[in-house]
Amino acid sequence: MKKLLTLVFSLLFLSSSSVFADDISDFQIEGISIGDSLLDYMTEEEILKEIEETKDYYYYLKEPNKYAEVYLFKDFSTYKDGLSFFVKNNSTNQYITNKNEKYTILSIRGMLNFNKDFEGCIQKRDEIVEDLSKAFPNAEKLKFDYISRNDPSGESIFDDVDLLFDSGKVKAQCNNWKETFRLENNWNEGLSISIDTEETTLWLKN
Repeated sequence: MKKLLTLVFSLLFLSSSSVFADDISDFQIEGISIGDSLLDYMTEEEILKEIEETKDYYYYLKEPNKYAEVYLFKDFSTYKDGLSFFVKNNSTNQYITNKNEKYTILSIRGMLNFNKDFEGCIQKRDEIVEDLSKAFPNAEKLKFDYISRNDPSGESIFDDVDLLFDSGKVKAQCNNWKETFRLENNWNEGLSISIDTEETTLWLKN
């Protein structure tokens, strides 16, 4: 049975806390799993529009367009601010001929706003991590913070906790943009819960 990864008020509910997952495809966010086709949730036109919008987001990576980020802004039951996904970038993966394979979901992220409330975000994030750690005690837990490479000022930070599984990780993250930078880009800040494959994790590290 899929384990539902969803934040409701102060609790993280899992469909079965007695089963220890070692495959991140066993998780869902808003009913969506790693390995699903994004075409099941968006049209190809919508996907391509989002890929164009986000094409410069990861300019600082060695292969900035190897994967593409797609946002689905929808009032989901839990993640009111929508979801984002990583898929293989069509323009750099022309050898893929099957549409569904082109848009296979490799990462899912749910977002909740904590604008100008970094401490509140950290508190909620830690509650989630505690629940996850109890449900999956065998998962290795890593905690770290770092400066965002998106903000040239060096004043925007991310604070992450990762739970590592055999095929990827679950990340609970709070970000805190420099306020002028956030407003300039019309971005939100706050809590995100993501399921990430090993390949997208490695890509983001380079």
